[in-house]
Amino acid sequence: MEYVRLGKTDLLISRVAFGAMRLNDIGTDEDAALVVRKAYDAGINFFDTSRRNPESEKLLGDALYDIRRNVILSTTTSSKTYSEILNDLETSLMTLHCDFVDLYQLETEVFLPVPGGADKIYDTLLKLKDENKIKHIGIVTTNFETAKKAVLSDLYETIQFPFSMLSSEETIELVKLCEEHDVGFIAMQPLGGGVIDNIPLAFGFLQQYESVIPIWGIETQPELDQILYFNEHPPVIDEKFKEDVEKIRMFFN
Repeated sequence: MEYVRLGKTDLLISRVAFGAMRLNDIGTDEDAALVVRKAYDAGINFFDTSRRNPESEKLLGDALYDIRRNVILSTTTSSKTYSEILNDLETSLMTLHCDFVDLYQLETEVFLPVPGGADKIYDTLLKLKDENKIKHIGIVTTNFETAKKAVLSDLYETIQFPFSMLSSEETIELVKLCEEHDVGFIAMQPLGGGVIDNIPLAFGFLQQYESVIPIWGIETQPELDQILYFNEHPPVIDEKFKEDVEKIRMFFN
């Protein structure tokens, strides 16, 4: 497993990240725990979840309880007020069985909190950071302008944004902008929201961007096995590979 620095967070994380949003779809609680532990045993140390799916957040916390010190945990809040965010975090900490989360991400589309705002959201996040309840602050969004604004503000250490081989040149420029500002780029929907079924091409495309960390949403054991296989046997990036990627890009765009 390869490990890379997640922007200015200085967290050293596996380039294969485990998206646990649909962990409750795997089967029994035991099935979910087995998949999470197999991922951990294979070298995955970055696990991403969300308060929007309490069941999955709890399953992840239960599965990682005894090895929490060895992994990097991120979760999100979609709350719109500072008091709701405080409640969300306390619930997440209890559910994940930990005293802090390594990365706390705010889900937002058009509103970007800033220091001193009347909403008190950013100041609340800084306070939680000072209290060591969160280590780093990030943004989750599907809005390009909000993502770009977050990067240029230098207030957020990571952004999570859709990125796959179907993405536009504009999104590729956003990746480059993150590199310039040392902002960690976490790629959501690496399979284009389920549109892409060619995992080797999807995996190989993203591997070309060393600063990008794809969040692979794992719902079954075979899915995890496939991702781990291509991590160990990455596709060759040659002219044929590039032609195949371009054909799919042209078809969907």
